[in-house]
Amino acid sequence: MRLAKYLALTGYCSRRAATRLIRDGHVMFNERLANHIDSVTLIDTPDGQDCLEQIVVDGERLKAVEAKAYWLFNKAVGTDSRLLADLPNSLLHLLPPSPRLYPVGRLDKDSRGLLLLTNDGELTHQLMHPDFGHNKTYHVRVDRDFDEAFLQKMAAGVSYKEVTTLPCTITRLASDSYEIILTQGLNRQIRRMSQALGFKVIDLKRVSIQTLELADLAEGEMRPLSQTELGKLQTSIAPN
Repeated sequence: MRLAKYLALTGYCSRRAATRLIRDGHVMFNERLANHIDSVTLIDTPDGQDCLEQIVVDGERLKAVEAKAYWLFNKAVGTDSRLLADLPNSLLHLLPPSPRLYPVGRLDKDSRGLLLLTNDGELTHQLMHPDFGHNKTYHVRVDRDFDEAFLQKMAAGVSYKEVTTLPCTITRLASDSYEIILTQGLNRQIRRMSQALGFKVIDLKRVSIQTLELADLAEGEMRPLSQTELGKLQTSIAPN
């Protein structure tokens, strides 16, 4: 198995993030700098799977592959999705010490709602890679009422900086609120789309990721996915 895929399998990070770590010289492989063609040999252990090779990331020996875990979390405004120990408001401080969970994509500090937490790097890769175009649904309130032209422009794609967003599905919820379904994951995309059309987002809540729904999960709470939920999610992202 290629090294980047193994890093993702352990839950340390996604495969894309693993590729960057290897590229930027953060990974040691058998006491030398790792490269992208390095491969690992898996072995079964009483606690899961490990590899024969010695892999160190930023000075930390990589742990063996833990059993996969999948949790939903309702993030509050003010919680920072970055897992940084020196940030008092980091999501890291709200997570259990084991298994080591990571959010599938981020919500910025000023946004709230659904996060999927997992140590399954392959599933993270499937959900996050832009080539797969999976759905994420948000409920958004802006600073004043908008007309139908606003909805049409948002749906068609909005240009800002050097970016033009892909067409999306958008539905009015109230005079100043809308539901938007994105298949992209650009940084602060909804805020920047709205701003480019003259509106300021004052509340942004993610309510679903593919088949996963926030539903009545209380703010700041987390729960494991049911087997039914996990099965539906895996089916929805399986390659055709």
